[in-house]
Amino acid sequence: MPGLDSPKHGQLKVYLGYAAGVGKTYQMLADAHELHRKGFDVVIGYLEPHGRKDTIAMAQGLELVPRKRIEYRGTAFEEMNLEGILERKPQGAVVDEFPHSNVPGCSHAKRWEDVLTLLDAGIDVLTTMNIQHLESLNDQVWQMTGVRVRETIPDWVMKQASEVVMVDLTPRALLNRLERGVVYPPEKAQRALQNFFKESSLVALRELALRQTAHEIEIRQVALPDPPVADHLTKEEEPVTPPAPPTPTDRILVHLTENPSTAMLIRRGRRVADYIGAECFAVFILRESDLAELSPVRREAIERHLNFARNLHLDTHVLEGDDIARTLITFARLHRVTQIFIARPRYSHWHGFVARNLVHRIVAEAGDMQVTVVAERQRQHSA
Repeated sequence: MPGLDSPKHGQLKVYLGYAAGVGKTYQMLADAHELHRKGFDVVIGYLEPHGRKDTIAMAQGLELVPRKRIEYRGTAFEEMNLEGILERKPQGAVVDEFPHSNVPGCSHAKRWEDVLTLLDAGIDVLTTMNIQHLESLNDQVWQMTGVRVRETIPDWVMKQASEVVMVDLTPRALLNRLERGVVYPPEKAQRALQNFFKESSLVALRELALRQTAHEIEIRQVALPDPPVADHLTKEEEPVTPPAPPTPTDRILVHLTENPSTAMLIRRGRRVADYIGAECFAVFILRESDLAELSPVRREAIERHLNFARNLHLDTHVLEGDDIARTLITFARLHRVTQIFIARPRYSHWHGFVARNLVHRIVAEAGDMQVTVVAERQRQHSA
């Protein structure tokens, strides 16, 4: 993964798990030691061992870049020292907890943005994350666990990784570690058992992580995988230029509205597009001549969804048109769209009737396209 062949841009290796305590950080540190033994200049940019003795011991012998202290609302916080790492200029850096949100006052709002800066500076990065933090899976994880994850990573960021490794442990073994106090102190362990650490949730999350890892491996095989670490360190010949990726034949269009379910629709469209290698558009149809003419509540909702779609790297468009169905279909035909994603309307009041009529018209007029009407699933609560 880390390499001397590509000085212009660093390479990213992600250690993926399905819950805290499976051993992601430990494995990352073990690999960092192996690189260090081979003469690779690697430092610890940020480490969060959560008091785990084995993890703390594994970090010994690796250079640690001191954290940056930031005062925020009268409290001192310690964050990764991005500037310090850039000044140190190592070949590689270990950066724990990829999805972490930085305290205000840092260079970036998210740690994954810090990592992208390191990669742009030619520094290779080893990092960790759990499957529930992948943005496109946010709704699915909520359905499985009842917990809405707030710190997420856009799927396009995961695509920057040259290698994704799943660090696996059976749910029963993980629960044993939790009960023995290896993962968290007793009080925190009890709280964890009420959230992600229910065995049924762990089984579902593990299956999700296995599927995602298989997908990550598959898409990297299409684009010619990078040679192993040892080859990077000894290879002297010119690197082989990978073949150009195939031109996508599928194109997906996601219809944006101010409805809260639009966020779920965007995630679904993005995930399907990634799996089939399709381009993905997000389109809002504006009947008024300007977004500024919308009510503040509607405008805020639309702008939030447009920004969310842009953050997930959907090609966003705001179109004018009195006839929403016709404007949407015209755009779809012009851009050779093959699938349209629209939200199922809620069956209540006059707005629900109008929305149902819109859905029926889109389905009727998009005869040569696949129209997917996505329902906003409600989580089932057990008694």
